Amino acid sequence: MEAELKQNQAKKMLWPTLAMMAFSTVWGFGNIINGYGYFDGTHVIFSWIIMFALYFVPYALMVGELGSTFKKAEGGVSSWVNATMGPRWAYYAGWTYWAVHIVYISSKGTGGLRAMAWGIWGSIDKFDATPTLWIQLATLAIFLFFCWFASRGISFLKTLATIAGTSMFIMSILFIIMMFAAPTINPNSNFQTISWNWKNFLPNFNISYFTSLSILIFSVGGCEKISPYVFKVKDPAKNFPKSMILLAIMVIISAILGTFALAMMFDPRKVSGSSADLANYISNGPYWAFQNLGTYYHAGNLFLYLYAWCNVIGQFSTLVISIDAPLRMLLGSKEAHDFIPSSLLKKNRHGAYINGIWMIVILSGGLTLIQAVVPDATQVMEQLVKLNSTTMPLRYLWVFAAYIALRNDRNKFNSEYQMTKNQWLAKLSGYWCFFLTAACCIVGIYSPDPFTLFLNILTPIILLALGLILPLIKKRQDKKLI
Repeated sequence: MEAELKQNQAKKMLWPTLAMMAFSTVWGFGNIINGYGYFDGTHVIFSWIIMFALYFVPYALMVGELGSTFKKAEGGVSSWVNATMGPRWAYYAGWTYWAVHIVYISSKGTGGLRAMAWGIWGSIDKFDATPTLWIQLATLAIFLFFCWFASRGISFLKTLATIAGTSMFIMSILFIIMMFAAPTINPNSNFQTISWNWKNFLPNFNISYFTSLSILIFSVGGCEKISPYVFKVKDPAKNFPKSMILLAIMVIISAILGTFALAMMFDPRKVSGSSADLANYISNGPYWAFQNLGTYYHAGNLFLYLYAWCNVIGQFSTLVISIDAPLRMLLGSKEAHDFIPSSLLKKNRHGAYINGIWMIVILSGGLTLIQAVVPDATQVMEQLVKLNSTTMPLRYLWVFAAYIALRNDRNKFNSEYQMTKNQWLAKLSGYWCFFLTAACCIVGIYSPDPFTLFLNILTPIILLALGLILPLIKKRQDKKLI
């Protein structure tokens, strides 16, 4: 028995390995790009540090406690909510997780098409010169193709997405390293001068700052994906917190160094000088960064093409996964049979929820088409980034709600790992993260652009209303069968 325990312990991963897995899942180059653009260059650094210390670290440790408490649950957040709050709330948690992907799916199609344009032409001029209507129709066609692809039950793109995601992660780290080495290798290039005045690193507390905080919340969220690995780490009660602290340190270092790397390349006054400049930067900033890097190293557009095609693969493979996986989590759960009409539970011969995919076609396809009225293709991408930042973090609310419920009924559950034994501090952390997330999402809805404001308000209302209506339809169906 002792030999078997030693063998099982030997198979468990080391805590730095888990930290690396979480880092590649949570963090990406786009987070640095968005932070630099929306928060006026190096002024974002103070906000990054505060966000990691007061939000990300307690968030990650709460996930660790929930994962250790419900280590046999396979449904993730929905399972946690089911155990702590009941099946109806678990349905709403599953619905939220699925609903927020409607916007995410639209952004993947748009992002993939833009990446393809960069990968083919090495510039975006021809793409942006094309009328928005044609761009959106092309995006819709690609989206419909991948919906058909998902309906065929083809899953090999999950492996492709992992490869693309890993390569994007590696390129993001290489960008930072190569950017800091560039002045030594090519000192004659035109680098930006960084002001080291401490005021240059503090935020400008204005309306734009507070309405953009959801961007930072969106950037650091999603660590609940690593919850299944809590007990695959040696001595999780001791080592899981170490993994989360190392993760936070790596993300902070990446955010700060990445911001400085961008500051050597982009003048923040030109990045966010106007709404058009900001939209252009958010849409094309990553490609400009790698294009400039190729110039510094006399490599032409090599780095640009590598990044663009990795992004094409990553965007489209993630598109398929985002169509398929959240839908399976929602409709394949136990709560689905109690709260969702039976017609949506229908599967085709490939095992795909065909009517659920049609629902995605209507909602995501409608969002894609309505943006055809936007005059500029760059604004479409920027709108989707902002809309994602106000909708995607809504799924994090259920993590904090489950944690608060867990701590309110502490004696009912056995947890081998706890964020803290102090009950008051644990609850305060849960409420703090919940209300901060909710506040940033609500405030983030505001936009000076009327159409963007319209989308930011209308999209959550439609998705929320649909989530409330489906159980009522199911209830009527059940009454007819009696």
